Amino acid sequence: MKKGQIIEGIVTRVDFPNKGITETEEGVVTVKNALPGQKINIGISKVRNGKAEGRLLGVLEKSPHETGEVCEHFGVCGGCTYLSFNYDSELEIKKEQVRKLVSEGASKQSEPWEFQGIKASPALYGYRNKMEFSFGDEYKDGPLSLGMHKRSSFYDVVTVDTCKIVDEDYRLILSATLKFFKDRNVPYYHRLKHEGVLRHLLVRKGHATGEILVGLVMSTQDPSVSAEGCKTMEEYRDTLLALPIKGSFAGILQIDNDNVADTVTPEAIHVLYGHDYFYEELLGLKFKVSTFSFFQTNSAGAEVLYDTVREYVGNGIKKGGTVYDLYSGTGTIAQLMAPVAGKVIGVEIIEEAVEAAKANAALNGLSNCEFIAGDVLKVLDDIEDKPDYIILDPPRDGIHPKAIGKIIDYGVQNIVYVSCKPTSLKRDLEIFIDNGYRLVKAVAVDQFPWTSGVETCALLSKA
Repeated sequence: MKKGQIIEGIVTRVDFPNKGITETEEGVVTVKNALPGQKINIGISKVRNGKAEGRLLGVLEKSPHETGEVCEHFGVCGGCTYLSFNYDSELEIKKEQVRKLVSEGASKQSEPWEFQGIKASPALYGYRNKMEFSFGDEYKDGPLSLGMHKRSSFYDVVTVDTCKIVDEDYRLILSATLKFFKDRNVPYYHRLKHEGVLRHLLVRKGHATGEILVGLVMSTQDPSVSAEGCKTMEEYRDTLLALPIKGSFAGILQIDNDNVADTVTPEAIHVLYGHDYFYEELLGLKFKVSTFSFFQTNSAGAEVLYDTVREYVGNGIKKGGTVYDLYSGTGTIAQLMAPVAGKVIGVEIIEEAVEAAKANAALNGLSNCEFIAGDVLKVLDDIEDKPDYIILDPPRDGIHPKAIGKIIDYGVQNIVYVSCKPTSLKRDLEIFIDNGYRLVKAVAVDQFPWTSGVETCALLSKA
């Protein structure tokens, strides 16, 4: 097998997140974005130490699992991976991905542990409560587009105006925003030249409340378009307010971002209408969600996930005990634990999320929750109350190794670990097990139908 060679193969499985393991006459090749059961054309891009990687050049035969309902953007948009599959087949793929990685993470453990399979998302379409769309062009020097990056492309953006994982309100807002600025010839912000105005459209919506928060992210390079209080932005606000949406606008925001990195970095937020937050309800609690604070993107799926956390905690919190909710976001897990704990301490690095968490606890009449803004690695040294139970819900990259050391040193009997990236969970499990913990059980929870994402909930106990 040589670089540049074109061969055929059958995809036998997909390793997390999107690595298609493909059998060919010349050996095994890893091909991103290929699906199990497909016969594909492969361009070999790398051969090293007996391992080969290739690019997907085309699908010669569909997988027998491809019986799902696709949208017109599928295969071009980089958002969905399994939209052409039936949902049961997708769940089976994700279940095996998580089982494999968790098993590898617990390989040094002598005691048996229980893998409880995968829990499905209650909603399969229109489930997302947050989308971050990008401005760009669909091809070089093409017309303005607004949507998702094309698969395997950093520059090209496809307008996803019929996207199935968001509801009709998102599609209306996207289409109206694109038409408004296209009619006025407002340029998008070019990521290489660092020139232009339009960068991102952020849309968030409460699944239970129907409240919608819209944030238009722009550079300040053209004051006639982007200045606070300018006529263009007032017209844009009025255009959105006139849309026949099913929900209701909680806020419409203009967000300044002149940072050269291709990220949403809010340097100033101007409220064009309403306020800079919306409300959502989960498991009998009400949450005030601010513009950039973390909140699970599938509200119905989040209820399944948090019910699982409560199930895994069980009666493990002693009466009057202190619970640490580390990487607490807007304090969802902390507030679910508050009724059975003496005190819950949440730690979150995003200050805006911490302020929202404090407001949420007050909103729900919970007086035994304390939320601290800061990096878990640094904050743990300053907390006087020692934990009796720890719940972890870290970002995708997992827990800093030094922070894991501090967590282990508390010596709590039980830890619940919620992970949105099973490869990070695998790495962190190895550290916990090497330091006296054992995996009791784990389950996958599908929060992101049709995409490669999957959550995992694991219970660890002191050996």
